[in-house]
Amino acid sequence: MSTLHETGLLVVTYLWGSVPAGYLLTKLATGKNILELGSGNVGSTNVRRVAGKKWSLITQLFDMLKGLLPVALFLLLNNQPEDAQFVYLLALAAILGHDFSLFLKFRGGKGVNTTLGASLLLAPVAVLIAVALYFLVKWKYQYVSLGSIVLAISLPLTEMLMHGLSLSFYYLLACSLLIIVLHRKNIIRLLNGNELRA
Repeated sequence: MSTLHETGLLVVTYLWGSVPAGYLLTKLATGKNILELGSGNVGSTNVRRVAGKKWSLITQLFDMLKGLLPVALFLLLNNQPEDAQFVYLLALAAILGHDFSLFLKFRGGKGVNTTLGASLLLAPVAVLIAVALYFLVKWKYQYVSLGSIVLAISLPLTEMLMHGLSLSFYYLLACSLLIIVLHRKNIIRLLNGNELRA
């Protein structure tokens, strides 16, 4: 695959990831600008607070598909072994599009759902364990943000324990760091005891 072809795929994937589902669906459902409400985030948690559970679930599904579809299509259509590593860049492009949407002046979500979607076919066991830990922490402590942070930390750790310092590990480490950085305000509120509960 040529460099030009790769660059084009990355740009298209970033633009696909940039589609602000939470913003559009909240606007459709309520007429409100979600960027000005709640946490100001376009992720499914803030959509639930502003527009309700149904729209939150639709947002969550769409955000996961933003990561899953590019990876799935590449794995399905590409049969060149030398291009196999490129799929990790595609996954990151979708996640970065969601987190820093071109259509929202580089604002966006925190990338949890898009990361899960993008990683499902690349590291399925790590994703399933991370999701289980998320629900366990959320059930125990009632904080979506804490569950998301635990999920992020578990992704590369699980992959490392299973496969060592593989390319998947480094990819998931990048995803993990990105999620944690985007949750920095939540971490401060958790430490101060004034974080919003689920």
